[in-house]
Amino acid sequence: MEPLASKLRPKSLNEVLGQTHLIGEGKLLTSMVKSGTLMNMIFYGPPGIGKTTVARLLADLTERKFISLNASTDSLKDVKNALDELNMFMGQKGLLLYIDEIHLFNRRNQQVLLDYMESGRIILVGSTTENPHFAVFKALISRAIVVEFKPLEFEDVMNGILRALEYYKEEHDITDIHITKESLQFIASLANGDMRKALNNLELILMANDKVNQNVMEISQSDVEMILQRKIINFDMDGDYHYDLLSAFQKSIRGSDENASLLYLAMLLKGGDLISVNRRLLVIAAEDIGLANPQAIAIVKACTDAALTLGLPEARIPLAQAVILLATSPKSNSVITAVDSAMNIIDSTSVLELPAHLRDGHYEGAKSLGRMQKYVYPHGFKNNYVKQNYMPKGLERKIFYKPGTNKYEEATKLYWKNIKED
Repeated sequence: MEPLASKLRPKSLNEVLGQTHLIGEGKLLTSMVKSGTLMNMIFYGPPGIGKTTVARLLADLTERKFISLNASTDSLKDVKNALDELNMFMGQKGLLLYIDEIHLFNRRNQQVLLDYMESGRIILVGSTTENPHFAVFKALISRAIVVEFKPLEFEDVMNGILRALEYYKEEHDITDIHITKESLQFIASLANGDMRKALNNLELILMANDKVNQNVMEISQSDVEMILQRKIINFDMDGDYHYDLLSAFQKSIRGSDENASLLYLAMLLKGGDLISVNRRLLVIAAEDIGLANPQAIAIVKACTDAALTLGLPEARIPLAQAVILLATSPKSNSVITAVDSAMNIIDSTSVLELPAHLRDGHYEGAKSLGRMQKYVYPHGFKNNYVKQNYMPKGLERKIFYKPGTNKYEEATKLYWKNIKED
């Protein structure tokens, strides 16, 4: 029997949930389809967000034959067999070869692909959940563009679930399906941006429940908990409690209480909310720790990337590492204070006149306009610094950044004080 997730595959790019940075008027993939010209691409992103579906749509919309292989199971022979079929597709505009988990192909397999790519006989679209700049051979990366797919927003997954319920009712001639909003939100949050996982879980729940009468299906919260073998945390993913919990999480880290921070992390993860946790940790690293521990954001990014790759329950380990690091780090809000101060100036000033010596002078006629004529190149001076004005007219003495009272920022402040007052 065909799975529900397969039945609900989008039939057009407009039906693809999320990925608005790639799909839409003027966006990369939509523009390719409009022009009828595809490039070799590596799709990079977590599972269940539409990479295979989009590849299939690109082939259909540009009238190309679509052949799909999986690098974890298919061999070099399978690749060659697929490529040898090229001559059979004379009635179409070519072949789009899609290879899932392309990072698992060895160098020899990838070299075979390169020969066909360079001849222009195929369009290769590979997909990977690993960072292709590290996991895929550089020779292949240099001949393709990396297209990053983002995890689906919670709202995207909820919309997909609601669409699936309507489809299921129509397919099975059901008037209504009674299931609580909290249950649907739990299914969505448990998926962590993976639509296929959400639809598979929903289908398990639907298949396990019979209609109470000819036209209505009743699904209780306990039914959902029994099938998913997880207790539903009673907070509203759209409502106040969810955001209150995230707020308490950030304030506890800002307040350097690692134990409270870990408790709120556990509560969020029990609700299956991996995406919000990752985003909040990255914000905290810049907003609350900032330059007091400049390496924190790099470490947190590595931890959150690891969490998305691992998924729950293992994701709890790198996320706990990030939480403890941030909670126990020295704190500084100098970064957010500085940028917000600059943003406020923009909002309150109608026109900012850029200094003439900072404007572009690399074009004919720039000299006569005074562009870049008095610019002084700092690298020609001691300590790579020379005093000159960089601010727009009227803001020459304006200060946005005020160093925090921590070891790193105080050392930086002393360094520049010695140089600028020398």
